[in-house]
Amino acid sequence: MHIVIAGGSGFVGKALQDRLLNDGHDITILTRNREKVAESNRLQAVEWLNPNSEPEKYLNHVDAIINLAGESINGRWTKVKKKRIVESRIRATREIVRLIEKLDPKPKVLVNGSAVGYYGMSDEKTFTEESKPHASDFLASVVRKWEEEAVQAEKLGVRTVFARLGVVLGKGGALPLMALPYKLGVGGRVGSGNQWVSWVHQADVAGLLLFAVENESISGPLNVTSPNLVKNNEFGKTIGQVLHRPHWLPVPSFAMKAMLGEMSDMLLRGQRAIPQKAQQHGYTFQYPELAQALGNILR
Repeated sequence: MHIVIAGGSGFVGKALQDRLLNDGHDITILTRNREKVAESNRLQAVEWLNPNSEPEKYLNHVDAIINLAGESINGRWTKVKKKRIVESRIRATREIVRLIEKLDPKPKVLVNGSAVGYYGMSDEKTFTEESKPHASDFLASVVRKWEEEAVQAEKLGVRTVFARLGVVLGKGGALPLMALPYKLGVGGRVGSGNQWVSWVHQADVAGLLLFAVENESISGPLNVTSPNLVKNNEFGKTIGQVLHRPHWLPVPSFAMKAMLGEMSDMLLRGQRAIPQKAQQHGYTFQYPELAQALGNILR
């Protein structure tokens, strides 16, 4: 297949590139800077979101589009940062819909990035793709706005999937920072330790995104998480076990709030978002267990 990726140079996008190339697909990366993309005979870069760029002129016979573009949510959420987080996702997704309008023939599917933050936070509830949002916090509002833009592709006759990602574990992303205290011998639970961590291995993110492209019966929300989720305290213990380091020094909530501000909610609160739809459709997880996933990455 010919698959177009927006946001293909990021942490998740690079893992997806590797998976798609390994499976024999042709890839086009939509990028503001073509020099950042190592082009090959099966991977090309096309400029977009720059003045006078017209990517539709260079996109032929597209089978699927995967949109992962958007400002990273890592970092203190200042007013400027929050504005960039929202506007980058809205702008990119609107441009994707515009491209779909222009393309003839149209792609069969759009897999649009999203997040389990859609559901809000809870220590007690379990969320599936059928769950309704119950929160108005910043992340939940961002995800709702993001999905509202992507759903416009459905009106153009394109199957649309909202890939609601959990905490992605890999060599990059959040895990190196989460593992650092353990490597220094001062690891421990964060806050109460009772908050759920909806984790997923980077390889299964790529696998689930491709699964959504290839499986015509999947549409709407798709939780991109592991089937075996754990709470923060157990997550930390498992890091310690994998690294052979102690799990003993708690990080109090007030310290996290002082360091990270509003973004600390991502670490101090959580949700249990299970991949019900992926399991119902027969996806086989490469890393279903946390110890297995962390062992693959940290060792």
